[in-house]
Amino acid sequence: MTLVVLVIAVGCVAFTNGANANFKGVASLYGSGMTTLRVAAWWGTGATFAGSLAAMLLSAGMLRAFSGKGLVSDSLAASPEFLCAVALGGAGTSFLATRFGFPVSTTHALVGALAGAGWIGQGSVSLAGLGGVFVMPLLFSPLLAFLAAACMLLLFRPLKTLFERRPGVLNSAHYLSAGAASFARGLNDTPKIAAPLLVLPGWEIHWMFLLVAVGIALGGVVDIRNVAETLGKKVTGMNPVDGLAACLVTSVVVSTASLHAFPVSTTHVSVGSLSGIGCVTAKAHWRKIGEVGLAWICTAPCGAVLAAIAYWIVAAK
Repeated sequence: MTLVVLVIAVGCVAFTNGANANFKGVASLYGSGMTTLRVAAWWGTGATFAGSLAAMLLSAGMLRAFSGKGLVSDSLAASPEFLCAVALGGAGTSFLATRFGFPVSTTHALVGALAGAGWIGQGSVSLAGLGGVFVMPLLFSPLLAFLAAACMLLLFRPLKTLFERRPGVLNSAHYLSAGAASFARGLNDTPKIAAPLLVLPGWEIHWMFLLVAVGIALGGVVDIRNVAETLGKKVTGMNPVDGLAACLVTSVVVSTASLHAFPVSTTHVSVGSLSGIGCVTAKAHWRKIGEVGLAWICTAPCGAVLAAIAYWIVAAK
């Protein structure tokens, strides 16, 4: 019974992840007025699905990081009850954030859930593992994206006239970079969500990834509007050149992190990029950025509390 709940919980994490995160790679397409919300959502979801499938071959390091090993004992990390609680904590956190339109990090939610379930399950977690493997990349990546996007836009300014004369080139580059950012998101997030399924007996890994990929895609086309409006319109005003710079930075940072098994948050990188653009153009909506930042601070504790409650309930049965 616990294994059935685990599969359902992971499916819920995937769905809420798609609803909360699929638009992050293509937010600038919508925000700059280049396309409609629905077209951007389908483009982002398709590219994310491709990245999810590619993750089958490129994500062994990320799978290990989110299995719980190194944070808790090997016996607890292999416990279906523990992994079920982690999935339920992550799903609950992403669901709440999506309902309120906050683009939070599924990575943060899962890290918090790992810590919360681990603390209840064995009374402690490895702080060294938590800080070195998870916290530092999550803190550093949005700052890197902010600075890189600001610099990228400054480099693009001399090319603005050229882009205006050849809008087709700009539009194609923007669509391709948004697709690359979404592909990178699928590559980065899918193994984190699939990791709890490693305990399932007799399941081939490609079926685990396919389940997660389908769940992410469904969430991305069914329940995306609230977060789409926040990312596309409320973080900063932008034009197509601004959006291109943000997309390029997001795709490069997230792809590089994925290939090196650094568990960065696509949310943090995307919002960091958009904020960097807004800082240069003086169009940033700092109040909304502050609200998003506050939601980020609450994400890991929320995941920890929900996972701790879930473990207490599941393990008691």
